Amino acid sequence: MVSRDGLAWLESVRLSKLPWLVHAFSTRRGGASRVPSTGLNLGFTEWEGREQVEQNRRRFLRQIGAQDFSLASVRQVHSSHAFVVAAGGTGQIEYQLCGVPSAEQAAPSPPAGDALMTAETGLLLAVRTADCLPVLLVDPKQRVVATVHAGWRGALARIIEKAVGDMRLAFGSDPQQLLAVLGPSIRACCYEVGEEVVEAFHGRFASAEPFFRTLPHRPEAATDRHSILFLSAHPPGHAPEQVPAAHLDLVAVAQHQLTSAGVASSQISVADYCTACRTDLFFSHRKEGGHTGRQMAAIGIRPGNLRRLSYP
Repeated sequence: MVSRDGLAWLESVRLSKLPWLVHAFSTRRGGASRVPSTGLNLGFTEWEGREQVEQNRRRFLRQIGAQDFSLASVRQVHSSHAFVVAAGGTGQIEYQLCGVPSAEQAAPSPPAGDALMTAETGLLLAVRTADCLPVLLVDPKQRVVATVHAGWRGALARIIEKAVGDMRLAFGSDPQQLLAVLGPSIRACCYEVGEEVVEAFHGRFASAEPFFRTLPHRPEAATDRHSILFLSAHPPGHAPEQVPAAHLDLVAVAQHQLTSAGVASSQISVADYCTACRTDLFFSHRKEGGHTGRQMAAIGIRPGNLRRLSYP
């Protein structure tokens, strides 16, 4: 935890040893936002004016030393879409969808997606969260950085695993060289999910049991999944709201995807904070009933005499 001028944010000890890198996971401490986004709200919401959020962003970027960076972000849609980010000739930020030839795409600014990556200096890649898991990826050899936004839908779509593959495709990154940092998010202690989420993960992953903790009052949930579905007396789409079936562990899902993509477990760091448990430090969409602010996870390469890599 780093504190300065009334603001507080998290930095990875391992990433802080790289002098060419700037990174941070914001908290809600500091800032000038009022109820219901009290603190350092860095995300635009319908209940707070844009000018207030922009003021908070300027203050945050200045404190972490990124005030001269161009901020790159996406319209987060819980997808598996990742974009390579570059500075355009006109001064605008350009986004290229990974794996799609530039001639076949016309990405708006900002595009809809949930991961960003770059090898260029002076670009700050950012995602906003209020329970979802933010992930920072760094290739210290090639000097490539990425940031990922992973809620349960994005995790189900393997957004984290795909981001590692896209770094290999776009920049030649070796997954074994990557450093990964998992930021604050809602953790298994508080993340109750319904049977449909449990079923979805079991359908996508060969062994999804480690991703869940069965609720004490529903010991049969993880073992009697299929009978619950087929014994429903309601037609599809008309069943009453599902009661919680288990607790989802987003960190376990992320670690599984990273190691499956080739990242060494020893290269993965975890910020041990639950956003729902610590609303004194973080915004929590679930704990605060949806009306709250947003943290920012940001990473970038400092301008200077650093080699600039090209990519497709």
